[in-house]
Amino acid sequence: MTNKSKLSTESYKGVRDFYPEDMFVQNYIFNTWRKVVERFGYVEYSASILEPAELYKAKTGEEIVNEQTYTFTDRGNREVTLRPEMTPTVARLVAGRVHDLAFPLRWYSMPNLFRYEKPQRGRLREHWQLNVDLFGVENSEADAEIITIAYNIIKEFGAKDSDFVIKINSRKLINDLYARFELNEEQAHTVSKIIDKKDKISAETFEESLEKIIGDKASDFARVLSSSERLLESLGNNKNADELMGLIEKLDSAGIQNVIFSPTLMRGFDYYTGVVFEMFDTSPENNRSLFGGGRYDDLLDIFGAKKIPAVGFGWGDVTNKDFLESHGLLPKYKSSTDLYICTLDSSVNDYAQKLAETLRKDGLNVSVNLTDKKLGDQIKLADKQGIPFIICVGQDEIKSGLYKVKNMESGEEKTVKPEEIVKIISN
Repeated sequence: MTNKSKLSTESYKGVRDFYPEDMFVQNYIFNTWRKVVERFGYVEYSASILEPAELYKAKTGEEIVNEQTYTFTDRGNREVTLRPEMTPTVARLVAGRVHDLAFPLRWYSMPNLFRYEKPQRGRLREHWQLNVDLFGVENSEADAEIITIAYNIIKEFGAKDSDFVIKINSRKLINDLYARFELNEEQAHTVSKIIDKKDKISAETFEESLEKIIGDKASDFARVLSSSERLLESLGNNKNADELMGLIEKLDSAGIQNVIFSPTLMRGFDYYTGVVFEMFDTSPENNRSLFGGGRYDDLLDIFGAKKIPAVGFGWGDVTNKDFLESHGLLPKYKSSTDLYICTLDSSVNDYAQKLAETLRKDGLNVSVNLTDKKLGDQIKLADKQGIPFIICVGQDEIKSGLYKVKNMESGEEKTVKPEEIVKIISN
């Protein structure tokens, strides 16, 4: 007899298994996302997780494409990527029917995404993400709407304004800074990547990295970039600065007052063209970026489609859950099963099933005992599974037509007729 090695029960590194308690939180996050965005008139779309690799090589960013994608060659010798983000996909969808769609479009999706990177808190190799995008409006009203939706979502989860801050910047403004320092396109692209990593490196390393690209201008460049006041002063009378400050004022007048102009906020993707923003957790236990987005007016160019202005954001489920956990906002687990029917012996099984079917037609989710466990063990099972109500069915209940409905949390029992069970459980 050969010895067979046992397979590991561990999941692939950087992904998660979702037991019922985990799915409860996941569904809470998804349902909250969906509820808020649909309030603003956004409709849901979706697409396959598989995309041609060239879609990301065109605009996403070298680090993500070269180091973080799951890319392979299929049996038709095509290079395929498990999508690392959704924005190129939605741009492809819009470009594919650009002449048939009625703009402006308000679309959202909740895709799962894949990146091969070192798993750590807030960052895994697979996650789900809310993507919200507005196509066809080029003014700051669209930027304000997208940021307002993001703000409303985090508030819907129960967050206070002091729990988070919204950092905002403009790629147009930074491009004006590059022009002032006479950076060419290649220098500007490299400097953008350095700025994007500024918070992860020391001030000395930051300036040394700049110096390798722009020489003796590095010190002055770093000084100008060190505060919003210095940046605005350096650029003087500037249309793009006025546009950004106008957006911040618009948000403030709408009651969104925890917005900060951050000159070093870049966002890592190459396709951003205007306003960019990120929401940051202010908790010392989770002081990190939660999610972000921005304007990407030129992304449809890679498909040869006409220019469509666009702005949007993405919020991952991992950072969302970490935020809820840090601020004590995670919901308490509750089973989706409303009622567990215990049976005293097998002679009442058929009756219990008929009762369950009647209650299901009335809108309850009902589980019936199928085992030969003792009554006490059945009750313990229902309690361990988090089922909030139980009733027991025996010959006495069948003869009398009365049932004791027990609330498992409070221990309270009420004796009622079958038609009253739904009312008690639904209240």
